[in-house]
Amino acid sequence: MDKPLYSLEFEKPIRDLGKQLESLHQLSIENNVDVSSEISAIEEKIKATKRSIYNNLTPWQRVQIARHPKRPYTTDFISRLFTNFQEFHGDRMFKDDHSTIGGTAFFQEEPVMIIGQQKGRDTKENLLRNFGMPSPEGYRKALRLMKMAEKFSLPIFTFVDTAGAYPGIASEERHVAEAIAVNIREMSQLNVPIITVILGEGGSGGALGIAVADRVLIFENAYYSVITPEACAAILWRDSAAAPQAANALGLGAENLKKFNIVEEIIEEPLGGSHNSPDFASEKLGHALEKHLNELKTISSEERLNKRYERFRNLGVFEDKMAQVTA
Repeated sequence: MDKPLYSLEFEKPIRDLGKQLESLHQLSIENNVDVSSEISAIEEKIKATKRSIYNNLTPWQRVQIARHPKRPYTTDFISRLFTNFQEFHGDRMFKDDHSTIGGTAFFQEEPVMIIGQQKGRDTKENLLRNFGMPSPEGYRKALRLMKMAEKFSLPIFTFVDTAGAYPGIASEERHVAEAIAVNIREMSQLNVPIITVILGEGGSGGALGIAVADRVLIFENAYYSVITPEACAAILWRDSAAAPQAANALGLGAENLKKFNIVEEIIEEPLGGSHNSPDFASEKLGHALEKHLNELKTISSEERLNKRYERFRNLGVFEDKMAQVTA
């Protein structure tokens, strides 16, 4: 049995059973003992335990899966679903932001523009990618590529996977909030189909800066929120350790997003998360992208822009009441 390279705390019962199974296999090999019935019993127990855990995940546990270091990132899906990807660099104003990647590619033989946020697998790569947190030039690079896509009538796919935009002093000095705001404004008016996919984390304006789209899709264990659980906990409970409680309060989860029409589709993941079978996750994503792109291409540009505008205007709930005036 292969040893898991990384596992989460709530997966401990599965790890313990895995160790028992490995011990039985070793016993069978070393002592030539038939323990096939015991092995089968533990294998069935592992399957049942996995179903019990993964079918009853809490919001905080889903956040942990969304952050799993083995989870497929933007580049992993690009390599599986697209061909002839040609990456473009730089925002033509300051520098190249490696946390945001983008370029042209072919999706089922159709030219498209891809823009996505990219995390790293190890410390060196995470430093290069700034842990997937874009600076202003990342959003300006994204907008440059979106404008290029509009010029050549290319559909746009954006892949969100960030805890939020980089909040450092240098980022603020170069006006990160303004860069995000400009992207939100410009994306609302782009005259090409736009599909956004929340791959893992979708944190705050850092996510929204590339997510003003005709269709927003989300993976089953991803989250999309105005704030990360830790930041919410630090504000409300004065303690980031209250993140699990904050995740519950925020109602994190793909089902809630679908319920309130914030996303159009939830993309199925293999049991335990996309890292357990990136090929399965890629296949499901490919089908979803194909379906929504084909639907959007049947809509006129004017109607598509109107629907995009209405989509975001209809998010949320508000009440308009007259203040009671007492004599």
